[in-house]
Amino acid sequence: MYNKSLSRELSLISLGLIKDKGDFKLSKFQIEEIFESALDSLINHCRDELDNCQAELENASQNIIESELKEGVDSSYANVRDDLKKSLTKIETVMNTLSITLDFPKLIVSSGQVDIRDDVNQRISKTINNLTIIDSDIDQAMDGWKLKRLPRIDRDILRLAYVDINFLNTPVAVACDEAVNLANKYSDMQGRKLINGILRRLQTVKFQ
Repeated sequence: MYNKSLSRELSLISLGLIKDKGDFKLSKFQIEEIFESALDSLINHCRDELDNCQAELENASQNIIESELKEGVDSSYANVRDDLKKSLTKIETVMNTLSITLDFPKLIVSSGQVDIRDDVNQRISKTINNLTIIDSDIDQAMDGWKLKRLPRIDRDILRLAYVDINFLNTPVAVACDEAVNLANKYSDMQGRKLINGILRRLQTVKFQ
């Protein structure tokens, strides 16, 4: 059983490497090249998270030292403790991300490798081959907005949800949950709220 969440994330990164204007086709070889680039991006993201984690740990360590040196000054002590709490919260967030991200390369070379690659290939092909109708249908669920006004990452998250629902027979609730997970990781606060709203409408709109 391969990891479909991983397939969706790699598909999202892959789509970001492809133009999104009109329907067009890519060869399997071209998609494979894009897949490899997406995997490299994911690994680099993991490395960036490691670097961020190291920086936060160093900052937290420095705050601990300063709090001990300034313990006699109430205001400084309180400020340092507050900064330390924020740093530790950031570290926890980074570590939670890493606990998932660090498994990705291992998953790629596991028994599900071919299945994951085939699934990503299918998701990318379905998206780029049907981009015009996908964007048009999503526009209908946007309540006065247009998909083209959204940041690229948000557009692609919604497109992948559409592909899940309409081409891959994924249950609507599952497709929406997966899209929300991607939004939580890759979009900003405004984007997450907008995607959530559109996805709620998608659950009540049957695309043709």
